[in-house]
Amino acid sequence: MLALSAEGILPKVDYAIFADTGWEPNAVYSHLDRLEQEVAKPAGIPILRVTSGNIRNDALDPDHRFASMPLYILNQDGKAGMTRRQCTGEYKIKPIKKQVRELLGYPYPARIPRDVFVEQWVGISTDEFHRAKDADVKYMRNRHPLIDMGWSRKDCIRYLSSLGLADTPKSSCLGCPFHGNAQWRNIRDNSPAEWADVVEFDAAIRKGNARANATGNRLLGEAFLHRSRIPLSEAPIDHVTAAEWAALQQELGAEEDAEQLEEGVTDGCSPWTCRGEIAATQDDFGLAT
Repeated sequence: MLALSAEGILPKVDYAIFADTGWEPNAVYSHLDRLEQEVAKPAGIPILRVTSGNIRNDALDPDHRFASMPLYILNQDGKAGMTRRQCTGEYKIKPIKKQVRELLGYPYPARIPRDVFVEQWVGISTDEFHRAKDADVKYMRNRHPLIDMGWSRKDCIRYLSSLGLADTPKSSCLGCPFHGNAQWRNIRDNSPAEWADVVEFDAAIRKGNARANATGNRLLGEAFLHRSRIPLSEAPIDHVTAAEWAALQQELGAEEDAEQLEEGVTDGCSPWTCRGEIAATQDDFGLAT
């Protein structure tokens, strides 16, 4: 959408906002820098980088409130579970709303007049049209230009390729539990330092978040980044085993296939398209029941 606006195919936007969780892959930050220099600045479009902090550091800090990630849980009775997802709201939607309020001239807790609002573009393609929803606040009105243009994911990739941006990486936390095996392999095989980072984090959260542990409320079971509920350093990320296939079918339903296990969640964790349909079976990453 930024490129379409910069080229004049879509109207020129006033701003582009990137919500930084503090734990994106290096490739994402490099790509953002390139977009800023080669696309946004020449078109006079400021890219605003907003943040609520570093999600990795916050998770391991006992003095910080932790917004739960959607972690895979192995309960003490052997049953599988999953924690609720709060991270997208805390680290992406919240700082974007804060920035929008400031741009409108009404920082929280100021009341925003009914007739003051922004038109917010959300990059949902026709493949995910069911995710196109209105904003939950009156001062933000969502528009979905890609759907208006009838563009699918393939159309977007074709367009990016024509601009020399075919290598656009998926934006999501380095240690996002929604990664597929292909993403985990890519980190392991192409970025040893980042792989060591996520393996270390996976081990660190095994018994729950640091704050919960510090107050004596340890997780009643074990938490994992990988769907197999095996330590990431040992997880079967090179192929789908028979047991993993059976577990996937039971967890997601017979209509799903192995594509999600391999490729991960299609839209990653962009603020308004992060997968949220999975029902949590633990209230909190540190306070399981």
